[in-house]
Amino acid sequence: MLNISTDYGTFSRYPAKTHVIVAADCLRDVLDRYLAHLLQPGDTVFISEKVVAITQGRAFPVEEIKPGRWARILSSFVRKTPFGIGLGIPCTMELAIGEIGLPRILFAAMCSAATKLFGIHGVFYRILGPRARAIDGPCPCTLPPYNRYAVLAPLHPNHVARELSVGLGVKVVVIDANDLGVEVLGRSHPDKISVDFCKQVFRDNPLGQCSEQTPLCIVRKAPQEGGTSPECAAFGQ
Repeated sequence: MLNISTDYGTFSRYPAKTHVIVAADCLRDVLDRYLAHLLQPGDTVFISEKVVAITQGRAFPVEEIKPGRWARILSSFVRKTPFGIGLGIPCTMELAIGEIGLPRILFAAMCSAATKLFGIHGVFYRILGPRARAIDGPCPCTLPPYNRYAVLAPLHPNHVARELSVGLGVKVVVIDANDLGVEVLGRSHPDKISVDFCKQVFRDNPLGQCSEQTPLCIVRKAPQEGGTSPECAAFGQ
């Protein structure tokens, strides 16, 4: 259990450890197996965008991706950070070209180059939007076999969240959280789940950045504010 104070109150987060999710898994079955028996009214289930994408067949071994000339050129200009390579290698840039289109990426690159002359950074990803920011590249600290995979953003995350919410009977959020920030990709109830709430409650990335194997999380009001705690052992703690 991990507590966090937000402008909306204090919440407890319960990351759930799962088996290694693969493309053949049904996400609904995964949630039923690990979370359904632990849920309470008022809970919100947060799901890592990566496992949604994996179960949609949108994760690819880097050895199977054949970057073209534009992918090699454009990736060399992308700023890399200690927390992720983003589109900074040819294989992830190739996926972005296929997903977003070369014209838009070229436009974003030109705008980025122009604005950097004035000390303005981050324009490239702002133009391309969350689908580009959510593309993950291979990372040695990621749980195998996905340390050698590139993963696209999930398709139709709002629809996925709504469908899962109907089956579980609680609100559902698809989230992309890392050590640089939080992107809310899908919400089952946009009128009842604010983006600001999601960002505050996940601002410290409780699912982890490496091999914690905890792609699911129950969020509920902290016990002192009216909630009760599921057994920690059920969450692999």
